[in-house]
Amino acid sequence: MKHKILVIDDEENIRKTIRLQLEGTIYEVLEAEDGEKGIQVLGNENILEVVVIICDVRMPKVNGIEAVAYFHKNYTSLPIIVLTGYPDVQLAVDFMKGGVVDYLVKPVEKEKLVEAVHKAARQHTIFSGSQPKV
Repeated sequence: MKHKILVIDDEENIRKTIRLQLEGTIYEVLEAEDGEKGIQVLGNENILEVVVIICDVRMPKVNGIEAVAYFHKNYTSLPIIVLTGYPDVQLAVDFMKGGVVDYLVKPVEKEKLVEAVHKAARQHTIFSGSQPKV
């Protein structure tokens, strides 16, 4: 069974890169180009199959800060990784204090991304007592 990762980023190349980096793992990548679309995609999925959200910060319509707040409020068990091209120490601290499991800076190496996704997925409630296998 493939577990789903929702990748929300306004850059198509970033979404494609993440999808390619996660090929051959237990994860299937769902994509959204902004927070608004990410909220819609998640609402249309079987929430039990989605194990991690990867979210950019700077996006049109609903930005990453707003999207992360929405997901934390409405999907409390879903781990979130923030992936940004504009690192901000204070924002990173705020995200981590708010429950984000990781804060990564673009471009991110494949090994680091896969490790962060595995770590986040292990925190998801459906993995309690078991570990996802690559």
